[in-house]
Parts: sequence; structure tokens; C-alpha cells
Amino acid sequence: MPFEVTVLGSNSAIPTYGRHHTAQFIKVKNKRFLIDCGEATQHQMRRFGVKPQQLDAIFISHLHGDHYLGLVGLLSSLHLQGRKKDLTLYGPRGLDDIISLQLMHSDTVFNYRLNFIRIDTSVHQVIHEDEIVKIYSIPLNHRIPCAGFKIQEQPYAPRINKAKLPENITMQQIERLKKGEDIFDDDGNIIFHNDQLTLPPKKVRTYAFCSDTKYDPTLYQQVEGVDLLYHETTFLNERELTAANTFHSTAAEAAMVAKEASAKKLIIGHFSARYKDIRPFEQEARKVFKETYLAIEGKTFALEH
Repeated sequence: MPFEVTVLGSNSAIPTYGRHHTAQFIKVKNKRFLIDCGEATQHQMRRFGVKPQQLDAIFISHLHGDHYLGLVGLLSSLHLQGRKKDLTLYGPRGLDDIISLQLMHSDTVFNYRLNFIRIDTSVHQVIHEDEIVKIYSIPLNHRIPCAGFKIQEQPYAPRINKAKLPENITMQQIERLKKGEDIFDDDGNIIFHNDQLTLPPKKVRTYAFCSDTKYDPTLYQQVEGVDLLYHETTFLNERELTAANTFHSTAAEAAMVAKEASAKKLIIGHFSARYKDIRPFEQEARKVFKETYLAIEGKTFALEH
């Protein structure tokens, strides 16, 4: 089953050099989410073959324009294309006011219901849960309220070891084995031991998205052990003071978070427009954390079991 992260935008405040504002498309099995929606996100979705109508929810990290200015356009296009399915928006206080105001003054009523879920950006907590994933907010240290997101699969059921299944076992008993149960006869005697007929469940995969934030050691415990971590890297280490003063991070600092959190892989993005060549970001980060990769637009990162 797929767990994929596709980069749609990787630049910070000003889109330039062919790089666009922050946006990522996440596919986990049959669930599809959008994280942040900067300017031109819907154009990037079309460019890279992402179907907006399939979105189950949209998550906005904070209310700086490069993270949400493409949202009203995307929502309007979904309306014009005939979407009927409800869509949930997760974001900080004020996002509902911004969207509602624009719809009011354009006298627009969508064909579909838009549900707003306000995120408390100061708390690490579950904000969304369904049969496939559990999604947590991650408090970040930015100039305005800002949250990251951790997407974690729900636990898998034990896998049936087909090579060891007895011929007389029923489908109902197999379903109970998948739930981790032993099988008993009518007298209460165990007839099939679960651990003898099953294999360990597949490993749960986890992705963490850390939007705009200054270097913050408290992130370690919230993203500990994730399979894939995205962390902003607006500047190179030569501008470490500028990064701190603007509540952003350097490539080296992002790599330190990944290293201390024992992440498996790191994606870095949100590059400042002052940098035309972004290869030095990868070079700087890899001195600290080898498994670092640039957030190249259109690239898909697949999480393996």
C-alpha cells in the first residue's frame, strides 16, 4: 500500500527560479491530503498529475501568504468542477475568517460543504483520525502561530502465514486470527494459537512535516523515529543569525533535528529567493545527516515498510 509525499512547492516568500510556494501532496493508501497551499498550488497539481477532486482534507500550517494564498483559488476550482463531497480544512485561528470573507464579498456559495477545524498551534495532539491514519499537530517556533503535522498509519493487523494454515480452519477463524485472537473450541480449549499461524504485522510508517520554524531542540521528541521528516531550511549556515532573527532555520540546523530525532530520511525545502543554486543546502545538511534530500518540485518520496 502506498505512502507517498509529492513536493508541489519548495520556495519561501517569493516564488522565483522556477520554484513555487510551499505545498505537498500526501497519499496514504486511499487517503489524499494537501499540506499548505501557496500561490500556484493548483497549477502544480495539474502539472504533476495530482487530482484535486480526490482530496480528503487540507492542512494549513500558518497564515503567512506563501503557505495559503493559493487556497481560495483551489477551493473555487473544486466548486466550478462540480465537487459535491465535503472538504475539511485544518488550520490556525483566522483561516475560517479569511476564506469566509472572500466568499462573502464575491457572493459565492460552494456546491460542497467546507468544514473548518481550528488547530491549537501550541499543543502536540491528535487533530484527525480515520481508519487509515492518525494525524498530530506539532507546535513550531515561528513569528506567528504555526504548526507542523505528523501523519502516522494506524496499526496493521497480524499477517496470516498461509504456509501454516491447517486445512480445517474456517474463514471466520482466519478473520479472528487477523484481529490477534487465539481460536477456542466450544469447551474453551485453544485449538489454534495466533502466534503460530500469523506473521508480525507490517511496520507502521510515519511522516512529519515541519513548516516555518527557528531551530528548536524540543522538536526531537515530537518527531522521534519518523521514517521521513520534512524540515524548512530557508538559509545556509552563513546566515545563521538572519535565520534566528526571522524565526527560520539553516540547512545544518534542520539536519541536526533529523539526527537527534533518529529520523530515517530528511527532506529540506522553503529555500530563500536569494539562492538560485540550492545544491549547497544538500551539501551543508549532509555533513550532519547523510540521508538528506532536496525538496525538488515534482519529486515523490515513497515510505517503505
